Amino acid sequence: MFKYVKHTNYPINIKKKDLKLAKYIITQFGGPNGELAASMRYFSQKFTMPDEKGKALLNDIATEELGHCEMICTMVHQLTKDATVKELEEAGLGSHYTEHNKGVYPTDSNGVPFTASYFAVTADPIADIMEDMAAEQKARAVYENLIDLTNDQDVLAPLLFLRQREIVHFNRFKELYEYYKKLGY
Repeated sequence: MFKYVKHTNYPINIKKKDLKLAKYIITQFGGPNGELAASMRYFSQKFTMPDEKGKALLNDIATEELGHCEMICTMVHQLTKDATVKELEEAGLGSHYTEHNKGVYPTDSNGVPFTASYFAVTADPIADIMEDMAAEQKARAVYENLIDLTNDQDVLAPLLFLRQREIVHFNRFKELYEYYKKLGY
């Protein structure tokens, strides 16, 4: 059961367009280390966790990751909404415009569309949770790279929030990993 709250987890109000940054940020929606892959990974893995503790944790984090998708999409939309076709072309977004206009579509920063092959499900709780910890670390690293690419405080603040959530998720998965190891999985 999901309950939609009609606001993002962190307020986003980007005032200045930055098409190049939007092109980079979209990877956290549709790229291999992005929020969509994380959400689908955790949601899919929850069904074979050995107990309610694991199922609940993966479901909770999967749901939060969907909220992060909404944040990333909001950022990309705000960074591009007033762009002209010429500006989009100059920023390397001409092919995106051709297929999607200014629509937010899940790709990586190179325009490669999202694919389910970005995430793994093994039904082995230890292997899956180790995959999840690695995914959170990779997402954190991407956020840190994105942070290095801007000095716009309207963009930095939500990126810093999202990076911190990756750290929290990693720690929650690490706790679950240690719990299952103690149980002999």
